[in-house]
Amino acid sequence: MKKIVEKHPFAIRWFHWVNFPILTIMIWSGLLIYWANDLYHISVGSVTLFHFFPEWFYQSLNLEQRLAEGMAFHFVFMWVFFINGFLYVLYTWISGEWRYLIPNKHSFKEAWLVLLHDLHLSKTIPPQMKYNGAQKIAYSAIIIMGLGSVLTGLAIYKPIQFQTLCNLLGGYQSARLIHFMLTIGYCLFFLIHIAQVIRAGWRNFRSMVTGFDILTSKKK
Repeated sequence: MKKIVEKHPFAIRWFHWVNFPILTIMIWSGLLIYWANDLYHISVGSVTLFHFFPEWFYQSLNLEQRLAEGMAFHFVFMWVFFINGFLYVLYTWISGEWRYLIPNKHSFKEAWLVLLHDLHLSKTIPPQMKYNGAQKIAYSAIIIMGLGSVLTGLAIYKPIQFQTLCNLLGGYQSARLIHFMLTIGYCLFFLIHIAQVIRAGWRNFRSMVTGFDILTSKKK
């Protein structure tokens, strides 16, 4: 016997699906801006192990000579990103949804169990709930990262007007580095999130689109 069970409220689904293309545009336009002064790299002493980013990376994405375009897109969509994020946090607070998202003292242990299970290093199934420990930590971290992106973005966008904020972040170069590191964090989150969605299967993806899940119960 099949039973339809509500899983995700409309607002959560709306904010989720709106945020995905917005954040994609922000990362893409941010790369257009960063290309003009791509100074970050990983080095050991005088040896550069990896430069963000190799020339082939820019060429493959056609990022060269598009600084003005990147700035135009970035400065417009940053407000859409901020408003959508603010409304999401406001909704979770008013609706009480935050109770399911905030990590608790058991979340890190649960996240470790989820990792071991996903890597097939443990057959123990993690606790099954609306959001497991790993999801709580990841989704809460994304909210904090979003706030960090807004603050560092304002600091490097208007370093004179927001001089106090810029100074609190360690200066312009420090704010820009933090902003860049947060962007790399979003990219890693995207990759892990998509991998988890694929692993979870069609039912999980469908519930994030429709808001419900179909459960099959055995006949007694």
